[in-house]
Amino acid sequence: MDGQLLLVLLLLLLGASGPEGQGPGPGEPEEEPPKEEIPEEDGILVLSRRNLGLALREHRTLLVQFYAPWCGHCKALAPEYSKAAALLAAESAKARLAKVDGPAEAELTEEFAVTTYPTLKFFRDGNRTHPEEYTGPREAEGIAEWLRRRAGPSATRLEDEDGAQALIDGRDVVVIGFFQDLQDEDVATFLALAQDALDMTFGLTDQPKLFQKFGLTKDTVVLFKKFDEGRADFPVDEELGLDQGDLSHFLLTHSMRLVTEFNSQVLFVVVDVGADNGHVLRYFGLKAEEAPTLRFINMETTKKYAPAHGGPLTAASVTAFCHAVLGGEVKPYLLSQELPPDWDQRPVKTLVGKNFEQVAFDETKNVFIKFYAPWCTHCKEMAAAWEALADKYKDHEDIIIAELDATANELEAFPVHGFPTLKFFPAGPGRKVIEYKSTRDLETFSKFLDSGGELPAEEPAEEPAAPFPETPANSTTEPKEEL
Repeated sequence: MDGQLLLVLLLLLLGASGPEGQGPGPGEPEEEPPKEEIPEEDGILVLSRRNLGLALREHRTLLVQFYAPWCGHCKALAPEYSKAAALLAAESAKARLAKVDGPAEAELTEEFAVTTYPTLKFFRDGNRTHPEEYTGPREAEGIAEWLRRRAGPSATRLEDEDGAQALIDGRDVVVIGFFQDLQDEDVATFLALAQDALDMTFGLTDQPKLFQKFGLTKDTVVLFKKFDEGRADFPVDEELGLDQGDLSHFLLTHSMRLVTEFNSQVLFVVVDVGADNGHVLRYFGLKAEEAPTLRFINMETTKKYAPAHGGPLTAASVTAFCHAVLGGEVKPYLLSQELPPDWDQRPVKTLVGKNFEQVAFDETKNVFIKFYAPWCTHCKEMAAAWEALADKYKDHEDIIIAELDATANELEAFPVHGFPTLKFFPAGPGRKVIEYKSTRDLETFSKFLDSGGELPAEEPAEEPAAPFPETPANSTTEPKEEL
């Protein structure tokens, strides 16, 4: 009986490996599983929870739109998004556009903290954990150019006089960086700024003959324009190097057309909101539909002022407003994002200008805040440690770990001059503030918190923070329904 049972089992096993269900025999090639194809619509990859990972592996630069079928702004963006995909495809560009149906892919919207539509996120080199928020234009050419400057060089390399002159002649505003050494850190700063200043065309060169042609003897960024004085020079500080904030401020100031002067104290500038001047509107916290309107900025302090009441812009009303600002009768206004409804639901709390004072100076809490910029590399590098810190102390009722986008929110308490800036606000009266300047890792952060805002003297000093752009390119955080 046992022998019969053994025979049946052997036959069954042999049958399972017969022609119908058998794997490849010796020397036979294995069949490759069919390659998964990512579906497309109008040249746009259609992503889901199942194929996002594949898309990130196959495409080094990927812009993903999270949309909702019922969203009016998403519908308005759709044709421009498709046109941008077509523009890039015609150039055989490496960057691709993709989309995710947010309501249908709840896991992905939760993973990437999508709360409004459309939300656009940029993924580079397959990095799934720290995508860059898209802060560029919402029309086809602007979307394509934003991606071009991230997928490839953001400035044209100039080798001779003909190339330089052709670049200058082709646009109203052209910025050329003259650097004797293209491997210098100042060049990286220049190229980083060029990524987001989409309304300007950038070039760079190290050619001595071009230095000579334009009368330069040292590293200089030159803005060429077809109006006003025609040219403005920004020499690179030989000791401090190129400061991205100062350069951004310089380019914004000198790229706008000068109209007239007021009492030798005020320069009047006209901004066409119908043209590609989004960076100017973001800097003042304005939307195109608010035009015509008026804003006043003190170029030394960067404080901004707005008329107290609406009404027609007349020579009399403008004159009265200018006199009021110069006379100290108008208080400056501060930019602030809207407070997200879920600002306190994650371990890392989200602060904006409107809730900063209430949270930071709560006398019952010890508050540790990261002031960051969305484009800052150092901020992205420390993001994981900051999340881990918040998770570690999430059950401590007297400790709050928070972050604030300092390019989109301005504070009355103090200015933020570098990224990331870390400040500790200990519990108790007196509005005490302690700046953290040590190593940005979980262990050192924890020691700092556990000791009430102090560290042993032997702790190593941290590297300098990234420069703060006084004229922030990203002063409005995407995504909001702003089309």
